[in-house]
Amino acid sequence: MKILIAGATGLIGSEILKICEEKNYNVHYLTTSKDKIINTTTRKGFYWNPKTQEIDKNCIKGVNAVINLAGASISKRWTEQHKNNIFYSRINTVKLLYKLLSENEHNITHFSSASALGIYPSSLDKKYKEEDDIVINNSFLGEVVKKWEEEVNTIESLGITVSKLRTGIVLSSEGGALQQIEKPIVFYVGTPLGSGKQIQSWIHVKDMARMYLFTIEHNLDGVFNAVASNPISNKTLTKAIAKQLGKPIWLPNIPSFVLKLILGEMSAIVLESQYLENTKIKNQGFQFQFDWIDDALNDIYTSRG
Repeated sequence: MKILIAGATGLIGSEILKICEEKNYNVHYLTTSKDKIINTTTRKGFYWNPKTQEIDKNCIKGVNAVINLAGASISKRWTEQHKNNIFYSRINTVKLLYKLLSENEHNITHFSSASALGIYPSSLDKKYKEEDDIVINNSFLGEVVKKWEEEVNTIESLGITVSKLRTGIVLSSEGGALQQIEKPIVFYVGTPLGSGKQIQSWIHVKDMARMYLFTIEHNLDGVFNAVASNPISNKTLTKAIAKQLGKPIWLPNIPSFVLKLILGEMSAIVLESQYLENTKIKNQGFQFQFDWIDDALNDIYTSRG
């Protein structure tokens, strides 16, 4: 199998590359930096620029499937400029891939794309399934994900099977959300955020990477909640990380209004509550390696040495 990956250098993309190597899958990857184009017997890089809608059409030669992970980080402060980057980096990449696939001959049968749990409204008691008739989250992230998924759906008109993975908090030893959460804990100022009751749906990066390849290998279509089976509260997550680090949690919770003053609209990332169920992907035969937070964190911190 040969797979084209957009966003191969990020946390998830890097893990997918490892698994592809183990499975002897060949990989083509897209990069906006010509200096990062490295060609080996199993991996080849190709230049693209979603802002100018430029792409090397040779990237789809011999490719069977596409994994789209491209998009600006939501963890950077939400200035108006960066909000535009968050939105258009997702929309323009899909537009460019659609243009590429619609104007050139190819053998691609599957398109597996990132999405996010931010499409679901915040709730402390509701559990979300993919097939639920939901009202889209009335927030910046809700609107981004809605438009993003609508853009990805255009790929279906090309006769290509499309899967969308609504991703929770991805936990990895290489940085990302976990690195940000653990920083205050390391310096003995870790504490639950807001009420601490908000539910955080999470997934180990290894399971996340495996799920992308699973959707391709089984030609799955539609939306899938990409989270482990046991979402937890912010308070429980904070305590679990502190336990791994051997640090105490002794400060009172940081009030929601303080976080909103400091982070502004971006505070939604840590204050909103979304409990996602993953029975749909499990019913397709996917088996999680890490379904409990302590097992996931133990694997991550053990791998750090």
